[in-house]
Amino acid sequence: MNADHVFVCGNPALDFAATLRARRTLRFETLVSPERLDAWYLRAGMVDTLSPSRESDVARAIAVREAVYGLVTARRLEEPYDDEALATVNGAARKPPVTPQLTAAGRRTDATPEEALSTVARHAVEVLSGPDVPLLKECGNPECTRVYIDRSRGMRRQWCGMESCGNRLKAAAYRARRKRAQEPAGQ
Repeated sequence: MNADHVFVCGNPALDFAATLRARRTLRFETLVSPERLDAWYLRAGMVDTLSPSRESDVARAIAVREAVYGLVTARRLEEPYDDEALATVNGAARKPPVTPQLTAAGRRTDATPEEALSTVARHAVEVLSGPDVPLLKECGNPECTRVYIDRSRGMRRQWCGMESCGNRLKAAAYRARRKRAQEPAGQ
């Protein structure tokens, strides 16, 4: 499985929650090092530069990620929130967030790992308390556990993203139909 970070969920907190992939089967972890955590913050466009993360920052980020995933799942299934998950996300959100600065060259955002994580937590608070709650869906790929915001017309989107899951499932379904059509009758 590719370890590159993917941003298809429609909200940074949802994309962050998806950094642990295939939760029901393989449990593929993408935040395996401080460098991978920093790469996520940079690729997400949250920061321009980041003071280097440490292992303790990775542990905090994973705790917040798991709390966000638990809260998103509870909200999507209309179940009560876990108190510990609430405390984890709210605690991170209370910290100072990333603060963009205006420079002669334009906008610049330098941050610490704690500020970047606070910004992720604040995105979680916003998505879980805002108008997009009814649009939260889990990917239709049984191997994928990404939750995304379905803003498609008619809310008919089935996959977190066509490139990541949709094309793969459509191709597999096509191959299965074709194989069935080629089988001799009576088998």
